[in-house]
Amino acid sequence: MSAHTITVLMHSSLGAAALASFWVAALAKKGSAAHKLAGKIYVLVMVGLLLPAIPLSARAYLHYSESFGAFLFYLLLITGTALWQGWTATRNKRDFARYADRRFRLLAWANIAAGLAVLGLGLALMSPIFIGFSMVGVMGGRGMLRLAKTGPSHPRWWMEQHLGAMLGCGVATHIAFLQIGLPRLLPSLAGPVLQNVAWLGPLVVAGLARVWLGRKYLRTAGAAPPARAAAAYPAQGDTSSAG
Repeated sequence: MSAHTITVLMHSSLGAAALASFWVAALAKKGSAAHKLAGKIYVLVMVGLLLPAIPLSARAYLHYSESFGAFLFYLLLITGTALWQGWTATRNKRDFARYADRRFRLLAWANIAAGLAVLGLGLALMSPIFIGFSMVGVMGGRGMLRLAKTGPSHPRWWMEQHLGAMLGCGVATHIAFLQIGLPRLLPSLAGPVLQNVAWLGPLVVAGLARVWLGRKYLRTAGAAPPARAAAAYPAQGDTSSAG
């Protein structure tokens, strides 16, 4: 087998593991041992997915379509950002300053810049998929910068960040399944309709899920003035109460 074939097979296998571990974590009781274990497995599998996705994206850029290859690299950026946010939000839930550090702001600007570039591509190509996904980077990056500037508005800011980030990762996981896995399992479904549903469907569902999860887990968080909420957490570098 060629190196490309091996990479594709590895990517497909990891994709199946990502889908399974995502749903185990999603359905398990939040904070339970099963949720934490499945979440850790999901993060590790996603890292394993993103690494081989780099040469696959480069191959698409060089041999298939420059615009689509650039779009795949953009997807790597926003997915990697979401994965990083989901992981670090829970690890730094008692230290907001450590969470929203310089790397956080650099990632925010990178998402905005890449989102604007994809928006330009989408407008030039009249691609609703490019245009729709460009807003993920632009609005997500803008939200990150606003959060870093004003600080958290409630004590469960980390839960809000974690939920939003993992839903973003879930979008990527389900797009991969609908685009690659499902057509192989059920070839009769392959076609332009599934293509459009595969790209935009998970995005819409994630938006609705975000509203529902926010009401379920954040409704009792309460709103506090940003300055007061920020002061409730240790300054960056002070981890004496973290753990």
